[in-house]
Amino acid sequence: MKLAAHELHDLNELAMSCVNSVTNMAYMLEHVQDPEFKSTLERHFPFHVRDYNMKVEFLNQVEGAKTELPLFKEDGKLSDFTKSPVAQYPSTQPRTMVDNFNDQEMATSYLLTLKRAGREYAWAAMEMANPEIRSFLQTAFMMSCSHAYDMWQYMVQKGYYPLEPADSAMVSKIGATYQVIPENQDQIQQYVTKYDNPINGESDQLYQ
Repeated sequence: MKLAAHELHDLNELAMSCVNSVTNMAYMLEHVQDPEFKSTLERHFPFHVRDYNMKVEFLNQVEGAKTELPLFKEDGKLSDFTKSPVAQYPSTQPRTMVDNFNDQEMATSYLLTLKRAGREYAWAAMEMANPEIRSFLQTAFMMSCSHAYDMWQYMVQKGYYPLEPADSAMVSKIGATYQVIPENQDQIQQYVTKYDNPINGESDQLYQ
């Protein structure tokens, strides 16, 4: 595939990121203790391999990637998305002597890896000129979001990630500073009618 110089460099950086992600996940699959965490890794792993292989295909194949990356729906599992179910968070201290990682350390590492990858995909997608690569990176970004959401919810349930409600008075005070723009006004409707913006779906389709 013909690539612009910046596309080549971005794909190289993203492929290196995948080498790190896949290698770390392979380690975790052999060492994680919690069956729920292990199941999540097993479910995610094949798609991170696919993600990496597609980058390799874009870099090496004249026709680009031959496979596709699915777009996942997100599943909200928490009973309360503003408050942790754990009464008290376990204390944490970074270890300076490590023989093996525990589940909390691996979960933290995986979540931060997904967040970092998501930011890199979003930034690179904005820069891509080739529509096929651009679409792939947008999908990879959504995969990172979906997998990070799985891991974040797991960590909240275990007490590994703090979750506390915002102060209601502050929410009301800040919220009151913004007013909704009426979308039925003539100016906006005129633009909607004048221009045909292709639509592939809506935001609620990403949620189950």
